[in-house]
Amino acid sequence: MLGETEQQMRNQTKTVQIGDRVIGGGNPILIQSMTNTKTQDVKATVAQIEELTKAGCEIIRCAVPDMEAAKALAEIKKQIRIPLVADIHFDYRLAIAAIENGADKIRINPGNIGSSERVRAVVDCAKERNIPIRVGVNSGSLEKPLIEKYGGVTAEGLVESALDKVKLIEDMGYDHLVISIKSSDVMMCVRAHELIAAQTLHPLHVGITEAGTITRGNIKSAVGLGLILGQGIGDTIRVSLTGAPIEEIKSAKLILKTLGLRSGGIEVVSGPTCGRTQIDLISLAGKVENLVEQYPLDIKVAVMGCVVNGPGEAREADLGVAGGIGEGLVIRHGEVIKKVPEEELLDALREELEHWGE
Repeated sequence: MLGETEQQMRNQTKTVQIGDRVIGGGNPILIQSMTNTKTQDVKATVAQIEELTKAGCEIIRCAVPDMEAAKALAEIKKQIRIPLVADIHFDYRLAIAAIENGADKIRINPGNIGSSERVRAVVDCAKERNIPIRVGVNSGSLEKPLIEKYGGVTAEGLVESALDKVKLIEDMGYDHLVISIKSSDVMMCVRAHELIAAQTLHPLHVGITEAGTITRGNIKSAVGLGLILGQGIGDTIRVSLTGAPIEEIKSAKLILKTLGLRSGGIEVVSGPTCGRTQIDLISLAGKVENLVEQYPLDIKVAVMGCVVNGPGEAREADLGVAGGIGEGLVIRHGEVIKKVPEEELLDALREELEHWGE
């Protein structure tokens, strides 16, 4: 759980409204993801957003590479239930079109939008509609002068780049801003967030960019986000994975819950495989994880592969299952309450979940 000092740090950030959600100021950290459909394909994009919403996504970002995509946002907005962020690069006219077509927030890098006049045109449009701007800086796009100044890509360079862009927009009379500074270098990313949190009150969107495939990306994101969020830094997060976006939501929820920043939902714990394991524990644990997602219960479920030690190992869980040699056990608070054939174990667990609390 966050300590008092870390919680106070979170409470210091400004609040920013994105659609019907509010971030900053100590509000709950919201989970974001990004669609990988063609935004112009409204049907496919809406279907993916709905799937992500059901999984727990609270803010969704869509790429806007051309004017057709910008105009598609209007129809997408009509059919979704969470705020929509338009991701813009290079063409300031796309940012304006995205705002005009209902984007709840835009993500830009002022450094690649062009002249200050073009940035001002975007800012004026956002200001007119009170649409927040996320100022995004990535280590891969750090300006050459800052690379030369700091002798390479550094946390200090990332922070200076981001704050320069924030000041540019603030000087244009607008401060409805969110900042993101991302790097695929985990410890550089952590250091950058420590530095910027001490220098700005704008809320921060946190993530490890280009983290990688499911396994590698989850490890890097868990380490990086854990170190950042554990210091009270961060107001929204995205776990960037090379994989289906729904995996990002599952990982983000687990990271927040592990840090004590979220409650609710069933926690699944499972033992390691060993020479005593006499059941397909890997498959069983996966099936249990998929099963429990549909139940809004705040309990712990243990999955064990040994009928000898299973009951004892599951004692700290609310429910547990263990199996081996064709037999399955259902365990409640450490006590075996049911023995079933191994192939019926999942159904027996489902029945317990259906009637939990009765």
